[in-house]
Amino acid sequence: MEISATLVKDLRGRTGAGFMDCKRALEECGGDMDKAMEFLRLKGLAKAQKKSGRATGEGLVVSYIHPGNRIGVLLEVNCETDFAAKTEDFQLFAKHIAMQIAASAPLAVGREDLEPEAIEKEREFLKKQVMEEKKPDHVMEKIIAGRMEKFFSENCLVDQTYIRDNDKKVGDLLTELIAKIGENVRIARFARFQLGQ
Repeated sequence: MEISATLVKDLRGRTGAGFMDCKRALEECGGDMDKAMEFLRLKGLAKAQKKSGRATGEGLVVSYIHPGNRIGVLLEVNCETDFAAKTEDFQLFAKHIAMQIAASAPLAVGREDLEPEAIEKEREFLKKQVMEEKKPDHVMEKIIAGRMEKFFSENCLVDQTYIRDNDKKVGDLLTELIAKIGENVRIARFARFQLGQ
């Protein structure tokens, strides 16, 4: 099947992937735009996993002050090279993540960054809650596990639903950026300030 340059350009505009990657994806998927987008997404995931062990010694510290000057965020995002840190994609990502933190007040970057005591305290609270609801024993653990997932999705930045696109999690954005710039990227740390808190 002949893939037109217009189709390739359209896919490139939607995904931000390279021209040849878009052409290859469309060829693999018989010109089907949706399948080609999924193909590129999966390819991006594979690329991101390969890069996840590489050192991230460069990056940016960005600040964001929410309109009204009542909420502010300082955020450090790391990458492998100074060159990548200066790209528009990287800087826009950092800005959007700072806005996400301001809007959704996560407690930590990922699950591994939460205090074990906080996780245990939440699990105990949920266990008491489920017992008070008099749920059968055989479903208690499933209910607790489901509610713990909800706890993580609300309190861990990478597990949160992205405020600008409810179909994505922040972790998906991170993976897409890694695939796009070809370097490992890490959300290192953040501090969120709210007036009076």
